[in-house]
Amino acid sequence: MAPIDNLPLVLSGVSYRVGDLTLLDEVSLTIKAGAPTAILGPNGAGKSSLLNIAMGLMQPTSGAISWGGRSDPAPLRRAMVFQSPVMLRRSVRGNILFALEQAGVARAERETRLQGLLARVGLVGLADRPARRLSGGERKRVALARALARDPDLLLLDEPTADLDPAATRALEEIIAGAAASGVKILMVSHDAAQVRRLAGEVHFLVKGRLYESAPTAKFFSDKASPLAQSFLRGDLITET
Repeated sequence: MAPIDNLPLVLSGVSYRVGDLTLLDEVSLTIKAGAPTAILGPNGAGKSSLLNIAMGLMQPTSGAISWGGRSDPAPLRRAMVFQSPVMLRRSVRGNILFALEQAGVARAERETRLQGLLARVGLVGLADRPARRLSGGERKRVALARALARDPDLLLLDEPTADLDPAATRALEEIIAGAAASGVKILMVSHDAAQVRRLAGEVHFLVKGRLYESAPTAKFFSDKASPLAQSFLRGDLITET
């Protein structure tokens, strides 16, 4: 059987409504293999809703979504790390082993895979520490290890470094960049424009649920960006729902 391929990820006229509130308004975009893609926009833009739909956790009210040409939402080789990931009441080792088990990794292979994942996220020395007693940055690294245990070709990140100090942010960004370099497609939501400039190859800019601009990162952060994007980057555009 050919391996599952989630790319391209295609959203066609996707809208998402809750009652009278429109969180996404006819968004169409295509996410292809390559450098990380960032979803950027002010508060209330619909960024997290888009990410949840891209993962298959929410169904659009209208429009269509497909992963590698498939319309079923089964999250095979897709993984997501939430802004505030929940740790199981287990050690770091136990959390990652559970993820490997859920991913269908054979028991005989799990220890080798575990050690590789611990090294990949820099947690070898904390393997036996209770996961819930870790720092915020360390918990994010456990969450990334659990996501990578699924051997994803598409990894979705919701504000991956929110509330972290600069050192923890750098550590997380190095892991994300390493995953991207290994061929994992990263689709990330971030409020941090500087982080987007460091990590992303392209930017999709949302405001009030509408896609206003899609551009390579260098263009988005230049004077060639749309007036609305330039306003946002100057800090002038603040939108709440």
